[in-house]
Amino acid sequence: MKSLKYILLFLFFASATTYAQKYNFKTSGYMVSQKDNKGNWSDWSKLQKSEMTVLLDMESHRIVVYSEVLQLFSIMKYGNQETIGDDDVVKFNCVDNNGVECVLAIYTRKKQGGRNQLYITYEDMIIAYNMTVLEDKPAKKK
Repeated sequence: MKSLKYILLFLFFASATTYAQKYNFKTSGYMVSQKDNKGNWSDWSKLQKSEMTVLLDMESHRIVVYSEVLQLFSIMKYGNQETIGDDDVVKFNCVDNNGVECVLAIYTRKKQGGRNQLYITYEDMIIAYNMTVLEDKPAKKK
């Protein structure tokens, strides 16, 4: 989990155009929350098992979730690392492959053994993936 901290520090101190790197993650499950007609968020759905790869590709300025239906997010703005409560967070303002704006955030849950999560937040829905770092170092450029 230390490698995610290095990723977060990297994003905080470096520009994406200076260091174009790729980071691979593996999901283990996901949950969904949806907004109702009154603007209230639902309880999280039951955790569903899900093993897929997530790629943070700073060279191409995108995040890809390799699910059954490919989820491609173009990064429009990189956020700085911040601490929210007991969690380290990096946010990305994105546009998905349908042209819809959303915010992706990578959380490191310090009080949960450094557990990593990816949140994909739309106006009316949030998808949360539990994930682990696949590699201890950035993927090499091809």
